[in-house]
Amino acid sequence: MGNALEIKNLTKKFNDFQLDNVSLTLPEGCIMGFIGENGAGKSTTIKLILGLLHRDGGDISVLGKDFRKSGAGLREEIGVVMDESNFPANLSLKDVNSIMKNCYKTWNSEKFLAFAHQFNLPDKKTVKDYSRGMKMKLSIAVALSHASRLLILDEATSGLDPIVRDEILDVFLEFIQDEKNSIFISSHIISDLEKICDYITFVHKGKIIFSETKEDLLEKYVIVKCTKDQYETIDKSTVIGARKNSFGVEALMERSASCKGFVSDQPTIEDIMLYFVKEEQK
Repeated sequence: MGNALEIKNLTKKFNDFQLDNVSLTLPEGCIMGFIGENGAGKSTTIKLILGLLHRDGGDISVLGKDFRKSGAGLREEIGVVMDESNFPANLSLKDVNSIMKNCYKTWNSEKFLAFAHQFNLPDKKTVKDYSRGMKMKLSIAVALSHASRLLILDEATSGLDPIVRDEILDVFLEFIQDEKNSIFISSHIISDLEKICDYITFVHKGKIIFSETKEDLLEKYVIVKCTKDQYETIDKSTVIGARKNSFGVEALMERSASCKGFVSDQPTIEDIMLYFVKEEQK
């Protein structure tokens, strides 16, 4: 098994922002969730992967190749869904199918129309009459209907209600049943990522804070609840972040720390992200 995506020391400078030596690896057959607040660098990273922005430094390998040098062949193997639909407003499903047939040698009309039916996309309406959720589902149907081995998804479940999101997540899980297929997905809906992802990468202010398996991440940390006096006895080098209130303290800590007798909870991925950010802000 190889790697679907490898990024090493990726750098991009803007006037007011810098993507700073970003590195991550997504093995084949896996899903990586890419998390971070607005402006953290998620969309910039995705645009650099796709060659939509010029990078200032670093290396990017997509399915073992450099996207900028590989031409149309590699594009057949990558399904892309950005956070905004880019289909012209006057197109119908039939029109989209006809156009995509000319864009991709591996386009599968039957597959596309089956996904369109599964996603309840209307035959007669044009894109201008679609809701945001419908437009996202159309983009996902297109991404899945050619010979994609890697899906790159930027906020692909945004604008969808919980029932439809769950349906889409099942489609993604089905996609990676083929161990040659992989998914790189950014989302603000971290509970969705927690359901399906094998790896979680957290970017904050242009830097990678962590990139590791979901299991290792959840095993690594624990939320400890204690009084303020008890908190003072804790080795602060094991504390990632803490919230103090009138009732006491909640702290995200390394699970290996000795906190016997304290009440503890299993953190979510969102908890872990928020404690890292809060500690930095403090």
